[in-house]
Amino acid sequence: MDLVDLIAEKRWLGQEFLTWLWFKSDERGGSIALPDRGDISVVFEKHMSLESGEGESLERITCSGQQSELREARTGLAMGKKLESARLSFGFNDYEFSVTLSGSLMEYRSVALPRTEGTEVDGSNPEEVEGMVLERIFLLEELTKTVNQCFRMFLDIRLGDEWRDELIKIREWVEKNAEVVTFD
Repeated sequence: MDLVDLIAEKRWLGQEFLTWLWFKSDERGGSIALPDRGDISVVFEKHMSLESGEGESLERITCSGQQSELREARTGLAMGKKLESARLSFGFNDYEFSVTLSGSLMEYRSVALPRTEGTEVDGSNPEEVEGMVLERIFLLEELTKTVNQCFRMFLDIRLGDEWRDELIKIREWVEKNAEVVTFD
């Protein structure tokens, strides 16, 4: 089995992670309690991509709107589509990060790091520029560490005995939040 086949075969795990993270965030009004860190805010912003099928029968929908109004995405989940990517906002330690996270590759796109005093330099002083670069590296590491902690929490639940109960809650959440259109 080559690398491309292996990635394609395991893409469901990242998609499940994004769906679980959306559920956990929604369950507590936009916050998640991470072990050893406490509460962080996790908000699904106004852009999501869902897909179903594979190969030539792959269908993808992109949903945009306010966090509470991602009705199409919620309906897509109820129809069996998988959450492939989402724009997320993470907040902790007075920092706020935005990132588009791809589920199948766990790839970070369009990362927006918080503005800090150290990142607001004019570039004329080499020491200030070096400090800015180091601070941006630190902030990127903090974002990566936070996403990894969320993923670790997901894996602990997913591989543990509590997954069956968690899955029931997720299915109830999907059903409750799906909007079904009927014609009279």
